[in-house]
Amino acid sequence: MLGHCSGGSRQLRRNMAESEVKIEAEVTEEALVEEAPMFGYLDMFLLATFIGVLFWWFVRPRFQSRKDEATAAAAAAAASRSYTMQPAAMVGASSTSFVKKLQHSGRSLVVFYGSQTGTAEEFAGRLAKEGARYRLKGMVADPEECDMEELTNLKDIQNSLAIFCLATYGEGDPTDNAQEFFEWLQNGDCDLSGLNYAVFGLGNKTYEHYNKMAKYVDQRLAELGATRVFELGLGDDDANIEDDFITWKDRLWPSVCEFFGLDPSTAGTDGEASLRQYKLTLRPDVPPDRVYTGEVARLHSLTNQRPPYDAKNPYVSRVLAHRELHKAGDRSCMHIEFDIEGSKMRYDAGDHVAVYPTNDEAMVESMGEMLLSDQEGGLDVIFTLTNVDEESSKRHPFPCPCSYRTALMHYIDITSNPRTHILKELVEYTKDPAEKEKLRMMSSTSPEGKQLYNEWIIQDNRNIVHILQDLPSCRPPIDHLCELLPRLQARYYSISSSPKVYPNSIHVTAVLVQYKTPTGRINKGVATSWLSKKKPNTEANGTVVGATKEPEVEAESGGSKVEEVVLKAIANPRATVPIYVRKSQFRLPSRSTTPIIMIGPGTGLAPFRGFIQERNFAKEEGKPLGETVLYFGCRKKAEDFIYEEELNKYVEDGVLKMHVAFSRDGPQKVYVTHLLQQNADEVWRIIGEGNGHLYVCGDARNMARDVHDIVLKIVQEKGSMTEEQALAYVRRMEAQKRYSADVWS
Repeated sequence: MLGHCSGGSRQLRRNMAESEVKIEAEVTEEALVEEAPMFGYLDMFLLATFIGVLFWWFVRPRFQSRKDEATAAAAAAAASRSYTMQPAAMVGASSTSFVKKLQHSGRSLVVFYGSQTGTAEEFAGRLAKEGARYRLKGMVADPEECDMEELTNLKDIQNSLAIFCLATYGEGDPTDNAQEFFEWLQNGDCDLSGLNYAVFGLGNKTYEHYNKMAKYVDQRLAELGATRVFELGLGDDDANIEDDFITWKDRLWPSVCEFFGLDPSTAGTDGEASLRQYKLTLRPDVPPDRVYTGEVARLHSLTNQRPPYDAKNPYVSRVLAHRELHKAGDRSCMHIEFDIEGSKMRYDAGDHVAVYPTNDEAMVESMGEMLLSDQEGGLDVIFTLTNVDEESSKRHPFPCPCSYRTALMHYIDITSNPRTHILKELVEYTKDPAEKEKLRMMSSTSPEGKQLYNEWIIQDNRNIVHILQDLPSCRPPIDHLCELLPRLQARYYSISSSPKVYPNSIHVTAVLVQYKTPTGRINKGVATSWLSKKKPNTEANGTVVGATKEPEVEAESGGSKVEEVVLKAIANPRATVPIYVRKSQFRLPSRSTTPIIMIGPGTGLAPFRGFIQERNFAKEEGKPLGETVLYFGCRKKAEDFIYEEELNKYVEDGVLKMHVAFSRDGPQKVYVTHLLQQNADEVWRIIGEGNGHLYVCGDARNMARDVHDIVLKIVQEKGSMTEEQALAYVRRMEAQKRYSADVWS
């Protein structure tokens, strides 16, 4: 579509330019008539013709250049459309009609997923696959791509069942692809009688709104008249969500069989559930310019940049700055600045920036040596994986065609702990009996198998590379691994800058993740290790070099302009990072006079750096400020007090009041929670008497939970409330966005 717009705008400009030539020639002719009436009509005509020809001779290269650009753009757009991931052929008039797809393919099971990181989608695929064993042929569906009102028609299919695998994202929110479905359930009042359903939720108990999305959908479907076939399943990612899922689904199928009057004893074997989902096609003859090299969706999107930028179309940003924040010690904390000038990207203090990393090259090479040593071309072989299910809207597991190297570098998660269903598939490709039995046991649901999986995979922190190294007789086809392993996901970071101060850049504060496992291996964080190498190229005077901007390109939409900025890191081509901005509800109050408390130890300081910059900006504009209080904690003042000078300057200027806890500097450990308790009067004055806002950023498992308990206690004691009243007060703060958390586990 963008290709059409770009080509159309160029054609429009070309036509307008040609019209201008004609008009100019006509105006010139009229002027000649007025100024020199002694010339005859034939003389004027010849003179005008001569001027017109002369004018065209000089401007012709420009028009030809535009024409060539338009032709090239159209060709690139056509190539992009030819190889961009597209849904398989749809059934019926509507591509969103999942009921028609079910009817056309003789299926009765549809599994919807609400997924932010890919786990819910993976679970949905496993359920749809396993349903065939119980004569319930199924398909996976993305609610964002379906007309969910058709749930009212699902009863027309015999023995129909809808299963929902739904993750809860953020502070009890639906995932991006389930947002419209969530709103439809909230606002709609349709009759869902006859709809048979089951729900499995994916959440994390360290968060306050544990599995809120799944709980809501399970309850709301029942309220609308649907029939719950099996109880709600709740998966806890803080523990072992794989175990939770397996336990739930193994109890689900007997209940489904009983509900529909099916005989579970006639169910197929495990082998039937192990059929390949994607078909391999080698593509040695595909032209290089039609091969994906790491793009998220659109071919050449990383070199031919087109706004708007989002999850499927990230902006390739140049790294402007990269410096170490820790002064000493064996840990590293990076301050990185991304250039967004000319991109039309906008952000607010408190938003997140998503970064698309690539896997460690040494790990990819290791996989190539183990799995492709006998194959000509090795990791550089071009291939395509195509869904054997023609009704699936997901034609490829990732952008295809591409090389194995590209798939393993950009698209496949090779560093996480593989789930049990992957180990189950690996059994088939393992020759050594002992190794085969080990994999079989770890993939089973027996207590011994679960214990072995927890010890050998989770506690020892083995990824797929480690497994292949430690089980030398296990050598699966690399294309099957590409099908089985989850997608490599973008990493999200709290933006540590304010757009009012830095409108053309986005700042990130990130700790380099690196640790030793029980097996003696060094595991590295995918994104932070990758970012640690993204050093900008600078001249002696500190100026960043190696970037050029191409001219602006006018869009077809009403004369507005879309800046197509192509950054070329000439001296250091690796100093670029694909990014996009994800909006957040983590926001400063609209009035600068509203008092705030910010609690952020370590890199939890990141969004508050943007908040403080914004308050300082308001002060410089002459606006009055409410109390701005920061609680920050780190290990040692001399080592990891990040942004120390900057924060002290804000304190000196009267913008900020700061309480700092150094946990390793004294005889006893002191944390921000201790300081909160000591300053209970101040906390209550701000959030109680001053109707202020309280913000928490950092570890969800311990710090955020402890802060919540302390705040409850302060409200109860200083506000003279009962425990129940204090809890109601804090919940009201949360509902009013006066108590906000940006946490992770």
